[in-house]
Amino acid sequence: MIELQGIQRNFQVGDETVHALRGLSLQLAAGDYVSLMGPSGSGKSTLLNILGLLDHPDQGHYQLEGIETTQLSEERRANLRRHKVGFVFQAFHLIPRLTAFENVELPLMLAGIAPEIRRPQVEQTLDALSLSDRSQHRPDQLSGGQRQRVAIARATIMRPTLLLADEPTGNLDKHSGQEVIEILEGLNQDGITLIVVTHDLQIGSRAKRQVQMIDGAMV
Repeated sequence: MIELQGIQRNFQVGDETVHALRGLSLQLAAGDYVSLMGPSGSGKSTLLNILGLLDHPDQGHYQLEGIETTQLSEERRANLRRHKVGFVFQAFHLIPRLTAFENVELPLMLAGIAPEIRRPQVEQTLDALSLSDRSQHRPDQLSGGQRQRVAIARATIMRPTLLLADEPTGNLDKHSGQEVIEILEGLNQDGITLIVVTHDLQIGSRAKRQVQMIDGAMV
């Protein structure tokens, strides 16, 4: 499903060139469950941005489901990202003025899906995550665990094949974090390819594969 070959990404910071990724190669099959671990500055987030088609590598090739992404236009990359990739972040990134229902509905609206199709799909997704009774609550009326479940619902409402989770339990207490990681693992068992960036060794060890990164390379 995913094939990275010789991925390099450099950033210019003042007079210094920072080598964020150094010739990285990686292959993932559909349905894999992988944790990315390593110290801050090791390249985990840079790799996640490239996998999520939010950033371009300077060198190398990235194939997603057989599509060579590095040569695509921005419009085609955005379309591929919208339909194939879901994101879950540590800070939730929900829109404060929208209800849980409206936050989850937003990707469907942006994709031009009609309201009569959107509503039952959102209701079903919220119900699956035990959020039906919170659908009309805004983020500031929800607990951290509930906000992250809304974020997961929003990330998966378009039924992506790849789910990228960046420290998804980082802002949660232990109980809520356990619930969230079990939800993500349930989605993986349903066939979604799951990549989790984490500093938590316990969370990382749950994955089928662990990738350790140091200084932009896998070790």
